Amino acid sequence: MSHENRVVLITGGGGGIGTAIAEKYVRDGAAVGIVDSSPQAGALLAERLNKLGYRAHFVVADVSVYEQCEDACRRIESALGPVDTLVNNAGISPKHQGLPSPIWRMDPAEWRKVVEVNLNSMFYFTRLLVPGMIERRFGRIVSMSSVAGKAHLDIVAAHYSTTKAGVIGLTRHLAGELGPHGITVNALAPGRIDTPLVAGAPKEANDAVIAVTPLRRLGLPGEVADACLFLTSGHSNFITGQVIDVAGGWLMT
Repeated sequence: MSHENRVVLITGGGGGIGTAIAEKYVRDGAAVGIVDSSPQAGALLAERLNKLGYRAHFVVADVSVYEQCEDACRRIESALGPVDTLVNNAGISPKHQGLPSPIWRMDPAEWRKVVEVNLNSMFYFTRLLVPGMIERRFGRIVSMSSVAGKAHLDIVAAHYSTTKAGVIGLTRHLAGELGPHGITVNALAPGRIDTPLVAGAPKEANDAVIAVTPLRRLGLPGEVADACLFLTSGHSNFITGQVIDVAGGWLMT
């Protein structure tokens, strides 16, 4: 699945899944642009990858702000070259004392922030990078949805499920719109993945998911990354507009 000489931009690249995606891409020959709101996580990741001899460039940005997304794209392309692969991975799922807010208690500001980060950011980065992909008649876009975008989960709130469903709609529309230009657009729908955030959840919550997951375990960040690399590799040139679950069979639809 060689990505030799490819340039990949990953939003939310400093998180658990984002880090795994970045590591897989550089090992497969790509240069990676890492965009994250955490200065420490993103900088440490880029520094570590560069010390290992890979090409990585980090830009701190609030992906909910269009101007910061625009600046991030400009700086990454200046450092690494034209981006041909976009991984829309940034996302948030606010909790309060470990629990999601019911709709009647949800702060409208929290709703707006989740929509801005989880959905608007995908529009922003796609809008900014697609013109170059069209010009070169090649591009690969993978966006992170969730099984929560296809089914009710009581462990997340309405804003998260709504945005993840929106990612699926955006993916299918863009696949039709951009296909004639040589660009494929797909999405991944992870289930419960063993990231630091999930590891910090109550054991009973994770055990309950494992009990109803046919493979009887949590997923690994690297397994999400493997699916992402497949969708941007030469092995998937005729696959577009698809949503692939990475959930161990949990919530099969």
